[in-house]
Amino acid sequence: MPHEPQPQPADELDAEAVRTWSSLAVAALGRAREDIDAINVYPVADADTGTNLHLTAESAHRAVAHAFTGAPADVSGAAPESGPPKPSLAEAVRAYAHGALIGARGNSGTILAQLLRGVADVLGDEPGDRGPARLLAEALTRAAEEAYEAVAHPVEGTMLTVAAAAARAGQAAAASAGSTADVARAAYDGARTALAETPRQLAELGRAGVVDAGGSGLVAVLGALWQALSGQAPAPEAIRGRAVPVPQTPQPCDAQEHGGPAYEVIYLLEAAEPAVAELRARLDGLGDSLVVVGGDGLWNVHVHVDDPGAAVEAGVVAGRPYRIRITHFGDERRRARGERAQRAVVAVVPGEGLAVLCEEAGATTVLVRAGEAPDAAELAEAVRRAHAREVVLLPGGAEQRAAAAAAAEQARADGVRVAVIPTRSAVQALAALAVHDPDAGFDEDVVAMTAAAGATRYGELAVAERQSFTSAGICQAGDVLGLIDGDVAVIGSGLSETAEAVLDRMLGSGGELVTLVLGPEVPDTLAARLEAHVQHGHLAVDTVTYRGGRYSAPLLIGVE
Repeated sequence: MPHEPQPQPADELDAEAVRTWSSLAVAALGRAREDIDAINVYPVADADTGTNLHLTAESAHRAVAHAFTGAPADVSGAAPESGPPKPSLAEAVRAYAHGALIGARGNSGTILAQLLRGVADVLGDEPGDRGPARLLAEALTRAAEEAYEAVAHPVEGTMLTVAAAAARAGQAAAASAGSTADVARAAYDGARTALAETPRQLAELGRAGVVDAGGSGLVAVLGALWQALSGQAPAPEAIRGRAVPVPQTPQPCDAQEHGGPAYEVIYLLEAAEPAVAELRARLDGLGDSLVVVGGDGLWNVHVHVDDPGAAVEAGVVAGRPYRIRITHFGDERRRARGERAQRAVVAVVPGEGLAVLCEEAGATTVLVRAGEAPDAAELAEAVRRAHAREVVLLPGGAEQRAAAAAAAEQARADGVRVAVIPTRSAVQALAALAVHDPDAGFDEDVVAMTAAAGATRYGELAVAERQSFTSAGICQAGDVLGLIDGDVAVIGSGLSETAEAVLDRMLGSGGELVTLVLGPEVPDTLAARLEAHVQHGHLAVDTVTYRGGRYSAPLLIGVE
């Protein structure tokens, strides 16, 4: 375990106190992670609340460390021997909140990010005539208020209730002329008392005989704050957040059995505040557990839905979503119980929209940008995340074959059976996923997916960046290049004309289905024109169109 800083008692709020707090919070959540995961029953019993809080806290601490050193650091909290000037309190606490925002995981992590933002909104301003104790109490109050506002439908007996109780206790301590350590201790004690009451406030907790998992994590974070300001460590059992006996460990269940949505969708969003207000209303109609946190143009969106594509599309309407994570609750519960699926598919995809398509088809995805390729370690991590005895790996391009082969070897060393299908385009991966049958024998499934991918010719439209020689002649900068099976076959001046020429060549040797994947800047009118072109010249051929999303090529074409 990384070395933990040893804080000294001081009635002072400064950047060093924030760094110590962030480091101690990571350590406390790391110790409590498994215990918190085990009591996670609300809003979904997917046994990951402790893990999500720990990962969120790690991201937050990395941002604080960067504010001190100008470079990423581990969670040791140790001060550098030399480097840039130390940040101010405002800079440190804003970094803490920003790091939590961009790294928030799950419902609990998203709420923690908003709590830290509330703290930063107060501590990041000029203190005026407020002393440090009063300032801290006001920060805790603002944190609770903003967290309630971020949750679409607040429920008592949760992390929100614990935050509100901590704020009230902190305010009372400040009113009694207590020090910052006194305020932090009062908030911590108030949170523990509120946590003990959560089973009597929320029926799901009462039936399982546990306290709220998110509230347990918040108790750990507040204990770390008290320790940072006082030098006194909370008792280990208190850090774990167990304020009432836990007579049984809840058995994870499928959310759909209880009418809940099947997917969790999280993404960062760059958008203006009016657009976010409309997004909240739209997502509220799609699912539940909606939490939207952030501000100043950057937001973290969390929602549980049955249609993850619609949730992502709502973000596209509002602004620019990225770092999209789609999780099927059944898969998470299976992993939490240590169960391996029999078979999984891992697909490398060049576009956020394509990633959503593949996730909906059941694949674990690795998103790449144009001109980039994942390394073997990234692909091996994706195979581990799939958590299956058998894995089919779709590398998506010839340049990724070596990394895929190395990742497969690593997985085989861990006892996972892996087959790499030599896909060279995202449309071939889509074709392979379309025939994937997890109930068939492994070899049979791999053969069928390989045949489907191999039977799909692939084309792509790109824009030339400079004059160069190609297999179709000399192109100039700005020319539209039509590639077929990786080679330039057509050089044109416009997307539509070039795409039609590529389609005609690809369909010249026959075909039953055309797949069009449109890039982010390509208008829908191009898809309509190409569909009409196919129908006019090839009556027996069907056409399907998808949006590739950010990072995808202007146009991908598949012909099966």
